[in-house]
Amino acid sequence: MNAATVSLRQPAEARQAEMVQAVLCLAAQQEPASITTTDIAKAVGLSQGAVFRHFPNKQAIWLNVAQWLEATLLPLVQTAAQSSPDPLTSLGNIFRAHLQFVQENPGVPRFIFNELQRPADSPVKQQVAAMLQTYSGILIRVLQQAKTAGQVSPSLDERSAATLFIGSIQGLVMQAMLLGSSTSIQPMMAGVWALYLSAIRQEVAP
Repeated sequence: MNAATVSLRQPAEARQAEMVQAVLCLAAQQEPASITTTDIAKAVGLSQGAVFRHFPNKQAIWLNVAQWLEATLLPLVQTAAQSSPDPLTSLGNIFRAHLQFVQENPGVPRFIFNELQRPADSPVKQQVAAMLQTYSGILIRVLQQAKTAGQVSPSLDERSAATLFIGSIQGLVMQAMLLGSSTSIQPMMAGVWALYLSAIRQEVAP
């Protein structure tokens, strides 16, 4: 790739990144399904025709948003999973890192819920589902480590525990959405995390 190609490509990639962020900002304020390419163009200061010079259609924009989400959230989760030699500490760090990410990007959960509730399959829905499957796999490995370390019940079903973990985060996010502010997650985090731990910890014999 020569220098001229790199020079031309960088502005295009920057514009695409701007549009991804515009979708997420708009999703924090309105239903993602109602976002139009006109809305996106206005948010980034482009004409609607200019939007289509960067993406062939609206679904291509949505797919780019899903790819950004995977490329941003999963490394955060992986880093948190490896943050401590103590598996339950790492699990708690994943929990907090994910919720911090949601607080910083309130449009993300609305985008995910919007895609997963669609009855028809699509490349965007497949991308989001694949990301969640990878996320679940990371959780399962940490939970297996916790079981090996004797920190959780030896009969723990790691897959169910991973589902409960993700469901706990989704529940907090939905409560925050009902209250109209992602900052409302913070006061509820400790209690939900304590309940999750009590559900998976190994019982201590008297």
